Amino acid sequence: MLMTAADYRESLRALHPRVFLDGERVESVADEPRLAPGIAGVGVAYDFAHVAAHAALMTVREGPAAPVNRMLHIDRTTTDLLRKLEAVRLLCQESGCAQRYLAHDALNAFFEATRHADEESRGDYHQRFLAYLERVQAEDLALGIAMTDAKGDRSKRPGDQANPDVYLHIKEPRHDGIVIRGAKAIVTGAPYMHELLVMPCRTHRREDAACAVACAVPVDAPGVTIIAKPAGRPGEAAAKFSAKYGQSVAAVLFDDVFVPHERVFLAGECEAGGQLTTGYATHHRHSCIAARAGFGDLLIGAAALMIEANGLDPSRHGHIRDSMVELIKIVEGFYACGVAASVYSTPGAAGTMIPDAVFANVGKLLLSTQIYDMHRLAHEVSGGLAVALPGPAEDHNPETAASLAAVLAGRADIPAAQRVEVARLLEDLTASHQAGWYSVISLHGGGSPEAMKREIWRNYPVADRRAVVERLFDRGVLDEGRRLSRQKISNQPGRCCAAGCAPESLARTAE
Repeated sequence: MLMTAADYRESLRALHPRVFLDGERVESVADEPRLAPGIAGVGVAYDFAHVAAHAALMTVREGPAAPVNRMLHIDRTTTDLLRKLEAVRLLCQESGCAQRYLAHDALNAFFEATRHADEESRGDYHQRFLAYLERVQAEDLALGIAMTDAKGDRSKRPGDQANPDVYLHIKEPRHDGIVIRGAKAIVTGAPYMHELLVMPCRTHRREDAACAVACAVPVDAPGVTIIAKPAGRPGEAAAKFSAKYGQSVAAVLFDDVFVPHERVFLAGECEAGGQLTTGYATHHRHSCIAARAGFGDLLIGAAALMIEANGLDPSRHGHIRDSMVELIKIVEGFYACGVAASVYSTPGAAGTMIPDAVFANVGKLLLSTQIYDMHRLAHEVSGGLAVALPGPAEDHNPETAASLAAVLAGRADIPAAQRVEVARLLEDLTASHQAGWYSVISLHGGGSPEAMKREIWRNYPVADRRAVVERLFDRGVLDEGRRLSRQKISNQPGRCCAAGCAPESLARTAE
């Protein structure tokens, strides 16, 4: 069943998670104003599946089964990956951060890793996961990804920490399941999810095998506590975008939470746990490229409106055109890496298509640092009004409103009120608390820049590139048609080049 945003919001009423927000217990997540922008942001992915113009992009039919939301789909072709990119970009043009693509990325990684875990432990993890996946797709569930551990002292491994709970771990294996304990520090959208997918955040040593755990936990399972921040900037008149759409981020505590056998997908399999972590990172960085491209589309559009309201014309004002082209180059440059990662994807052992790791990580690395340049360029072309503008209360102040409207107008045919609205939108997107949040999740979401650099170095064929240059040094070929290596050339007098010449010692003898 494909839910609508209204269905999704209503489904949250059946759940009773233990959620704290600004030091207060939240009684009803669905009715909490401070979480409303997050629920609305997730709702976009539900509603777009019912829009006729988006249906082919947002839904997927697998055989005779009912269509499923693309955010819960398993990618089996390069076209699937390309359409996922397009879908995420579309959703984030509307909502800034759609959240549900995290579920897509995790489900694809679990699909591959559980098959690997069965080989490692001779278990039935993959069949358990397939049964869970079928239910998630059929019920159109929203999943939170509980991956990032609190980690404690970053210089120490899990087993060396003073407090073992800084890494989520298996406290007790039981005949009917496991008991888990610990903390996950960054879970996007946690209060308004149906379930949490728990997974390791790194490859663990054998002595830390208890941390190599992956499982599905209902958001209101006994022992789960969610400590959250508000989603977006609800209730703020100046928040032209983030009062409607935003995402809450939460720390989630697992206090001796029992997970039944059928919901456990890894339980100490370190190698498969590492594959799950890497697989999720690759898929998620691929999705992040599209998400930030959607956000970039918002910046490009808002900047264009502000330029127009200011009375400028990029075709006549070269510095404005150059900054806009630079902004476009950044956005489409890292998005092109996502396209390349899709086209050059490779099939996994379980049958999914995995984005090319180099292109996915290069694209994510570009956007991680260039998000700040995107903000700067939007500021350059828009002017200082985005932060200098008086607050919205002055718009209705009878003592100041008329004077402000008179002096804050730009182009004669564009009302001052419209220029003011665009300026406040740009402030919300680039210079507010919410803008800072977008910057930090762009930088660290899906892993730090250092993690991406390591993946690029690990996967890039440097040896092949070296061989290309080495072949340029091979100037001759033996009579038998074999290529000469540099080592062979140096050991054969008279064959140091294609024409052949005498070594220096022989030349002196001839004289």
